[in-house]
Amino acid sequence: MGAIADKSTRRSDATAKPVLLAGGNPQIAKADGDAPVQAYIAAMPGWKSDVGRRLDSIIVQTLPDVRKAVRWNSPFYGAEGRGWFLNYHCYTKYVKVAFFDGASLNPLPPGESKDENVRYLNIFEDGKFDEAQFADWVKQASQLPGWNGS
Repeated sequence: MGAIADKSTRRSDATAKPVLLAGGNPQIAKADGDAPVQAYIAAMPGWKSDVGRRLDSIIVQTLPDVRKAVRWNSPFYGAEGRGWFLNYHCYTKYVKVAFFDGASLNPLPPGESKDENVRYLNIFEDGKFDEAQFADWVKQASQLPGWNGS
């Protein structure tokens, strides 16, 4: 005969801690819209959540009609009819922002990729990055043909 858990000791889904994958990246189900992106940001561990809020805020201020989704446990941002232009992902020591057509941005984002078109911006715990430059990259990237993966 198995024991039955007392309802008062069960945790509801609302109070359950998010599952964190390698490097502390939140596991968030694939979905479209702002809500899953906000769930991802809320689940980012420690200082990374503040970085996620800043990135999201700058992106929305720069491109108010931005499309949002979570794919492969990462927030994606896109422009209607042009595909996805950016995503970010938590790693142990930084948040990695990927510009899918970053090689077309001026100036180039600093991080290179194995893919000649992709460029990265890594944001570390001190949270320092040039927000005006980031906004300019978002504006430029949103005007390029984006990545159309699901």
